[in-house]
This record gives sequence, structure tokens and C-alpha cells, in this order.
Amino acid sequence: MTLTIQPVRSPAALRDFIFLPEKLPNGRPNWIPPIWMDEHVFHSNTKNPAHSVCRVERWLAIEAGRIIGRIMGIIHDEYNATHGEKTARFFGLECINRQDVVHKLLAAAEKWAIDQGMEKLIGPFGFSDKDPEGLQVDGFENLPVIATATNASYLPTLVEKENYTKLTDCVVYQISVPKKTPVIYERIAKRIHQQLNVRVINFTRRKELKPFVIPVFELINATYKDLLGFVPLSMAEMKKLKSQYLSILQPKFIKVVVDLNNRVIGFVIAVPDFSLGLQRSNGRMFPFGFLKVLHSMKRTKQLDILLGAVHPDYQGRGLTTLLGMELLRDVREAGFEYMDSHLILETNFKMRGEMERIGGKVYKRYRIYQKPLR
Repeated sequence: MTLTIQPVRSPAALRDFIFLPEKLPNGRPNWIPPIWMDEHVFHSNTKNPAHSVCRVERWLAIEAGRIIGRIMGIIHDEYNATHGEKTARFFGLECINRQDVVHKLLAAAEKWAIDQGMEKLIGPFGFSDKDPEGLQVDGFENLPVIATATNASYLPTLVEKENYTKLTDCVVYQISVPKKTPVIYERIAKRIHQQLNVRVINFTRRKELKPFVIPVFELINATYKDLLGFVPLSMAEMKKLKSQYLSILQPKFIKVVVDLNNRVIGFVIAVPDFSLGLQRSNGRMFPFGFLKVLHSMKRTKQLDILLGAVHPDYQGRGLTTLLGMELLRDVREAGFEYMDSHLILETNFKMRGEMERIGGKVYKRYRIYQKPLR
């Protein structure tokens, strides 16, 4: 039997590419499907604005008429120009447990990147750091959460055998929800209110969030600018993310801090974990999958932190503690026992310190790989 690598050139092939993960052999009980309609948007040239500033190619590994692997190549021209790099990215790598399949898929991405004038290939990494990044390398006994990688445990080893080395790791903390807010946090919060003249905005209805969506994204642009792979969000990308996530957010788990001029200077966004709901619905929201998702959100004991930021002018002045205390109050009242921090770069010592100060322990790890091409 001959193993061939074929580029995706038709709508049917793109559909095969998107849905391949659920068709691969079982054996990874912690696999969580994506929301499939979001995957279609991600790969759409017209619905995903990232395609307008990136070069993209996709390949399928086919043997005896059966698709057994896939990979996507991305060149983010805007990011490369800003950072003076010639870096390509691979993304969406999935395959059966065979070295020759990974070899040929990565070789296709490497050749394409070289032909495009690139000097290095990193990955898994999507259009931005908002896409699932890295391969999970530790903590497979724990379920992934939304917007994180959900790969087979054998995949990192296969990639490493192709001479890919660690670029960086992202860690995820599990934080136990305390029965009572530590007194020191209450003192810090009181001091912050007095010294900085800031206030925390709490929400009860989703429509109350709308005026803050764009200011929050603008704060992300100001705060995340030095993170690996980050490119400032355009207005089109802000609108896309708004439509993608606003419907699943619960207002009481969103906290915003504003200054005297009502300028957003900090925020945290969290959502009840619905990984089990995605598993049980197979990632299909309609006609009844969304009910399974809602059911899992009501029964879970874990809250997932999706995003958070503090304006650079206010970092190191206690706003993270203030946001954490405000969130913990509602988390405790809702009966949650744990929080998932989402991915934090292992070199982001400020954020890691905040997680560890409230008792967080690393319980999952994701790795981004690199390989020089010249």
C-alpha cells in the first residue's frame, strides 16, 4: 500500500480535513471534539479574517483510499514583518500512531515553507495565540477545555523523532476554590480601591456586556503584544470572537475594572466547564447538542478562565488580586470547587506567580515545537 500526501483542493477534501479527528481510531478517552460549526468558520476564507493576512496550505495523508492524517501550514506575513522573522507554522496535526505518516506530513509542510522562503517551522500554532496551541505532553488524565489542544498522547513523541525540539511550554493551573476569601486578599482589595480609585463592574445580564466587548479587546491588544505569536486583533477579528463566544458566557463570571474615567484597565472572563457536554454531543450543537452542553455547564464543579488582562500601566499594583477576589466570591457561591487557568506561557512569571499565590498547581502542560529549515 502506498502512502500519499495530497493537498486539499476541493470543498469535499476540506470537509474530510475538518472532520478527520473524529474518524481516527479510538484510544484517547480524553479527546474533546471542537464545536464543528466553529471549525468551518476557522477554515473559511470569507468568515475568518485571518486568512486575508496569511498564506495557508493543507494536506491529507491517504493510504488505500483511507485518510489517516492531516496537517495545515500557515505563514502569518503580518507577524513575520512586525518581528523580522521568516517563520512558518504547522497546525491541526492529526494522524494514526505511525512514524511514517507524521514524517510525510511534516515533510510536506517543511517543503512548502522552504518554497515560500521561510527559515523555521514552529507548531502546533494557528493564526494567533487565541487558537489551540502546542501538543499536550502532560496531564492526559484531565480533560482539555475549550480552545485547547486535545491530541493523542503518542503524537508528541512522533513529532520529536522528526528532529523537532521544544520552543516553549504552556502550563495550566488547577486552583482549588477556598471556602473563605483569605483576609489578606480583602485587605489588598481595600487598599487598591483607596489608592488607585478604581471600581469593579459586575454583570447580571448578557446585554450589559456589549458596551465592554471592544474596550476589552483593545486592552488585549495593549497587554498581549509581546506574547509569542500574538498579532493585534483587527475590528473584523474582534467581531468574529464576539459572535463566537458571547452566547456561551455567563455574565456573573465576568469582571471588569475601570478607572475614574471609566476606561477599562483590567478584566477576567470565565465560563463553567462544558467539556463533557461537547463529548456527549460530539461537538454538534444542533438540533439537541446545545442542551447537553448547557446540562454539563450546570452540573460541573469546574470553572474555566478563558481570558484575563491588566493594562501595562497598572500591572504589579494588585489588580489581579482584586479581580481574583471578586471572581472567587461568585465562584464559591455557585458551588464550584476548582478553576482551570487556561494556558499560560511558562516564561510568564508574573501570571504564574499570581496563580501560585492563590494555591494553583500545574496539572496540564502543552509544548510548542520548532525546527530550523535552513
